[in-house]
Amino acid sequence: MSASNSLEPRVYLLDVEGTVAPISLVSEVLFPYARTHFESFLWQSVHDLEQKGDDVGPQDMSDGSVFMDLMLLSMENRAETDPEAPQIMKESGMSMSPALGIPRILAYINWLMDRDRKSTALKSLQGKIWKAGFESGELKGTLFADVPGALARWVKKAQVVIYSSGSVEAQRLLFRYSTFGDQTPLIAGYFDTRTGPKRASSSYAAIAAALEVLPGEVAFFSDVVEELDAARDAGCGTRLVVREGNTPVEDTHGHVAIDSLNGTP
Repeated sequence: MSASNSLEPRVYLLDVEGTVAPISLVSEVLFPYARTHFESFLWQSVHDLEQKGDDVGPQDMSDGSVFMDLMLLSMENRAETDPEAPQIMKESGMSMSPALGIPRILAYINWLMDRDRKSTALKSLQGKIWKAGFESGELKGTLFADVPGALARWVKKAQVVIYSSGSVEAQRLLFRYSTFGDQTPLIAGYFDTRTGPKRASSSYAAIAAALEVLPGEVAFFSDVVEELDAARDAGCGTRLVVREGNTPVEDTHGHVAIDSLNGTP
């Protein structure tokens, strides 16, 4: 099976931003929404934890909880090599008061967002803020018009799986509250940067292994050539998705370019 021309894949692996959803959804809607709500979200999270007092349970400290997200964010901050990065912990210990800690956390979060850094902790926190926005109806997951038909067509013969730098939670929200209704019944799985960087071939090998298919049975769709290069190096089929609003691609590196999912096998 050809790495770049797999016509009958068992898995359609899809990027989100610039592939199934406009880049503007993230840059002009989701990111500003998260930035606007981060401070109130952090204060409310601290308040909720304090209100629980002795009733704080394992779920409050489990992987993916706000507390663990902030712990991971602090670890990322301590490992930060950029000398200009704001420091969260200027003192030793974890007993910093919210009044002191939250402004420092916000400064680092805004610094990361300004640089579009792929922080796993940041993505998880953003996902929690977006969840409230989607559930309230303030946010909608804008998908390109050809996406619902492609998903419905592909699931008849293969699995549809999402791989994005946005958190798994954020991915689910986008498809659950999409402009075309709930698309999640058509999606078999979600992967984010916890699997690995999108420009590393090992990430695509890991996804294939997790789905119990060969890399050559995976067709990866993305608007980023470097991501497609990594997927091809792992043995996956590839398609370069060209959408209005995407950064123009001068060199496709040999990846087949498409401007619509309509008609894609």
